[in-house]
Order: sequence, then C-alpha cells, then structure tokens
Amino acid sequence: MSNRYVIEALLRPAVELNTAVVAGMAAYVCVQAPWAVALAPSVSYVTASGFAVLSVVRARQGMKIIRYRRNLARLRRYVMSARQIPVSRQRLFLGRGFRWTQKHTQRLQDTLRPEVAKYLHPGRLYQAARWLEMRTEHSVPALGKLLRTDSPLNPVRPLPPVGGNPVLHGIELDEQDVWLALLERVGHTIVYGTTRVGKTRLAELLVTQDIRRGEVTIVFDPKGDADLMKRVWAEAHRASRGDALYIFHLGWPEISARYNAVGRFGRVSEVASRVAGQLSGEGNSAAFREFAWRFVNIIARALVALGERPDYSLIMRYVNNIADLYIRYAEKVIREQMPSLQAQIQNNQQVLGDDDVPRNMQGQPDAVRIWSIEVALSSEEGKQLYDSILDGLRSAVRYDRTYFDKIVASLLPLLEKLTTGKTAELLAPDYLDMSDSRPIFDWEQIIRKKAVVYIGLDALSDSEVASAVGNSMFADLVSVAGHIYKHGIHAGLPGEGESKVPINLHCDEFNELMGDEFIPLINKGGGAGMQVTAYTQTSSDIEARIGNAAKTAQVQGNFNNLIMLRVRENRTAELLTTQLPKVEIYTKTLVSGHQDTDINAGQDFTSNTQDRVGTVKVPLLEPADVVTLPKGQAFAFLEGGQLWKIRMPLPAGDADDVLMPESIAQIAEEMRRNYHSGEAWWNDAPAIVPAGGEHG
Repeated sequence: MSNRYVIEALLRPAVELNTAVVAGMAAYVCVQAPWAVALAPSVSYVTASGFAVLSVVRARQGMKIIRYRRNLARLRRYVMSARQIPVSRQRLFLGRGFRWTQKHTQRLQDTLRPEVAKYLHPGRLYQAARWLEMRTEHSVPALGKLLRTDSPLNPVRPLPPVGGNPVLHGIELDEQDVWLALLERVGHTIVYGTTRVGKTRLAELLVTQDIRRGEVTIVFDPKGDADLMKRVWAEAHRASRGDALYIFHLGWPEISARYNAVGRFGRVSEVASRVAGQLSGEGNSAAFREFAWRFVNIIARALVALGERPDYSLIMRYVNNIADLYIRYAEKVIREQMPSLQAQIQNNQQVLGDDDVPRNMQGQPDAVRIWSIEVALSSEEGKQLYDSILDGLRSAVRYDRTYFDKIVASLLPLLEKLTTGKTAELLAPDYLDMSDSRPIFDWEQIIRKKAVVYIGLDALSDSEVASAVGNSMFADLVSVAGHIYKHGIHAGLPGEGESKVPINLHCDEFNELMGDEFIPLINKGGGAGMQVTAYTQTSSDIEARIGNAAKTAQVQGNFNNLIMLRVRENRTAELLTTQLPKVEIYTKTLVSGHQDTDINAGQDFTSNTQDRVGTVKVPLLEPADVVTLPKGQAFAFLEGGQLWKIRMPLPAGDADDVLMPESIAQIAEEMRRNYHSGEAWWNDAPAIVPAGGEHG
C-alpha cells in the first residue's frame, strides 16, 4: 500500500498480507536452505534480510487495513472511572477524538459505496450468534448469556447499544485527548443533543473537572436528576469541598438549603422585575404585567423602608391585603415626619363610620381606619407631607376591590404556587428561626466562598414553579454579575485581592429556565467571570420558550463553543454544518466501452476500460451525519472554527467508589447529621458575610 496515490484505498482486501507471507517464506528459505536458490551463504543472509524487511513493511500495511475495517464495525472500548478523569489548570478535558478534516470527509464518502458494504457490517458468524441467542432465550438461557458476554474473548459479543452510524468515529485510527482552553470558556458553550444520547454524561465530565479545580460551580438541573446530584455530591467530597457544598432541591425540601430569590438586590426595583418577569408579556397581557410590576414595586419599596427583607410570602401577604401595609407605613411616616397628624387621625376614627367610607374602598379590612388616615393626609396640614412610597400605597388602596382583583389575577396564581406547602419554607426563609438548621445562601456569598451548588427544580412535578424559581435565580445572578463587574468580588471587604474568579454555570435543559434574564447573563456576564455551559435538545426549544426568532438567534450567537450530540431536527444540525466550509473530495468513475473496426485491419473491434479520477465540492459535514451520531459521541466546534469529532468515556462501574452514595436517601441522612447552625460562622470564614447559618 502506498500513500503516493491520489485516492486512499482502505476498504478492500488486505492483499499486502499475501506479499508479507511470500516474503517471509523467501527469507526463511534463504536462511535455512541457501543452496535451494543457488546462493552462497554470505549472499543469502543479505537477501534474507531484504525479504524480512519487506515482509514486516507489508505486514504492517496489511494490518492497518484490517484494523481500519475492524474499527468501522466496532470501536475500541473507552471506559473511564470518575477518579481517572484528568484535570488541568489550563484546559478542559472533553474526551477522545480527532480533528475533522477533508481526509475524513473523503473516507466517510467512501463508506457509502455499495461494494464496500461487506466491510461495514458484522459477518455471518455474528448474525448466527444473534439468531441463536434469540431462539434459545427461553429454552437455553445459559447459552444466550454466554453469547452476550462482553469480553474480548467472545468473538461474537453484541455491539454496544449506542445506535447511530459507527463509521463516523471509526474512520480515524489515531485518537487523541481533546481539550478546550479554559480561556475560551468565558465565551460560553452550548451543548445540543436529543433525549438519552449523553448530555448528562458530558455534564458530569465537565462538572467533575470544575469542582476539582476549586472553582465556583453551579449546576441547574430542572429535572432534579438523581445521578447528577449524586455525582456533584461525590465529587465535592472527593475534592475535600464537602463543607462548601449547597444542595437546593424543590423535590426534597427537608434536606434542601434555603434561598430567598428576591431578598438580595442592588436596586429595590429588581424585586418587582424578578416577580413580574414570570408573567406573560404578550398581547393584552402586557398591560396586566406592567401593573403587576408597579404593584410589587410599591410593596417592595415599603417593606425595605420598614426595615424588612422582601420575600415571596410577604409579597403574597400584601398583594392580598395592601391595606395592612398602607396602615403600617403611613403610621411610621406620620410618626417620624408629622406627628401632629396622629391626633387628627384618632379623632377621625371616632367620628367616621362605615357609611362615610367611599364605595370604592368599602369591603377592605380596617376601611374606617384607612379613610381616617386619608382624610388627615388630605387636610391642609397633611398636604405638606410628601412621600413617594406613601403616595404609591395611597393610590393602591383607592382601587375598587373587584377591579383590583381582576388586574392582579395573573399575579396571584404565580405567588400562590411559590408560597404553598414546603416550597414556601425554601423560598421565603425565616432568618430568625434558629431551630431550622438548613442553611440560607445567596449568590454573592457562594461566589466569595467558591462554593459548589446543585439546584434541583423538580420540573417534572411542577414545571411552572421550576421555571419561576429558575428565572428568579438567573435574574439574581445577573444582578450579582453587575455588582462584581463594578466593585469586584469582595467589594471593599477584607479578603483576597481577586477582582473576579471563574463562575461556572451548568444549565441542563436550559430552555426551561431561560427568560429575558438569561440574555444579559450570557451577553455581558463574561466580564464578571461567568462561564455558562448550557444543555438543550433543539434550537426550536429555545424559540418556543422565548417566542421570538430574533431573540433566539441572539441567544445562540452568544455561545462561542458548540458541542453537538445526536439531534433529531435538521435545523438544529444546520447550526453546525452551515458554519463549515466546503471541501474537494476525489471521485472515481469507471468508463468502459468498445468500438467496431474496419474488417480489412484484421480486427473485429477495440475496447478500453478506464478509471477516471475527478474532484467535486461537498460540505465538510452534512446534517445527516449529525442526525446519525451514536450515543456518547459529538461534533465539537471549538476555538473559533476548529471541528473536532469526540466521544465521551463510558462510565466505569463505581461500585467501589466509597464516596458515591447509593441513593438520595443516603445523602439526606448524612446532611441531617451534618447540618448545624452558625452561631460562630465568623470563626471559619472571616472574609465572608453569609446570609444565614453555616452550611451542611
């Protein structure tokens, strides 16, 4: 086999082995019986050496043909345990693979020729074994078990259940480890892949490395996948970071950390944005959404002015009873700024009755008291008192109750979902309840502490609550990113001098989490160290969530690195293939013909047969190639245009991994033992001011 020819011929019989055998026999004869070839012994040894070298060269060339054909039908097994995953401070390990070039497009096209089909499929012995296994499934189960044994000693063992087209990776014999420079991660990475093709395995691979590097690692898992949660738990403890691990899980509230999605903000108006942002803003709903924003903003401003931290429960309470908040705040402002009005209010309460209250305000709790305050504030003396928050509350309580219920009709169901049952304890934590040992965290604390956070949103049980909580967390992260960008991580507090640290966000099924908050996170969060790795199934999932093709393109355009596993939608596959150049591949055309000749020339006809080699331009990769990827394999478009074909390692049995819990119940039991309150948190973390107790 020579590499000098234009067309590489690898799918053919290994004829080089014939030459190797003959040359080997000739070398043997020259050494053992030089007289048989009429050579003197001194000359025959030199001749034998030449034949031996030729035999070795041809044997290697023939074995390459055989290995190539075998690789197309069955890839070499690639297994790696969690402890074997390599970790680098400069690069991110993605798996094993090769750089895809014109050569691989050529080889892939060669596999489509009908005459080479026999080299791509298992032989008759394999097919007979599968037939025998099926026929003896009930009568002789032991035979079927023997035929299914996954061992190199079993020549007919079944192919791995990965489906797809195995030749996509088998066309290259020389694999290497594939790495992504960590400096490229700040450009964000998106992973596409349909259900059950390896997205979670890839997430485990990347999360494991981030945890072991000691970086901030935040995993958003809408489904609440138990295996992913256990992996985060095991790797945090393997890296001796168990004391910096937080687990927030809506499906397991008894072991979950607590988080106030609206308790931390740079501007108080962010509270209203996070709550109203969950409401529909399309069509006629836009007006109701704007009113809900204004109403929640009034409540949040009043709570902050009263020295209380907003949370979903308080907002729900005062949406249902704005009169109570109005009375509290009005009395506070009057007491501090114009105490002379207090006597007038008390006198009004004694004089006025229910019939004196305007019809639009009747039916409210403490209507007489509210009207007494209103009369006092409307007097000549009261008009001198101006407070923007008080004016907002006054306008709210003047609404007719029936009308008011209609315009907050879309807000109340959302708040009820977020404040019902044990979910309320997680999203509206009581900071003064020392009997509850579950930690309370916020993102600023997490980033300063370089902690590991797993967020399980249990979307299968209640997708709307999961989406609302996820969006609120993203909005909070955007606010924290803006704060870090302006002031650094420590913002003047004592501690290390780092202005920013890598913040790794792994967002599984991120189309279920994203809203308008996600766009600025990936668009501008890189300046604060945010590194987003998003996992989803198709580009249509993003568009269905956002409802706008232009915004979908905006989101996808902010991801510099693209990893695509098997997808079932051509439009998604074209996100990769349309970015690749066209290449020239060689085609071979067989031309055969004959021609009659003059009978006087002594010939009846002439004939000729030709192999013509030409070139044709084809895409480097077709969408059909992405659609037929086996499980656990992917194309990766990295570092501004480099196309890699990779495969992730299969997980080795972790039965001997003492750090891997057998079930979530085991995690729950250990967390209950390790939870403790934080009366002396300052002794352990002098540079950190947590928003709650010590974690477990």
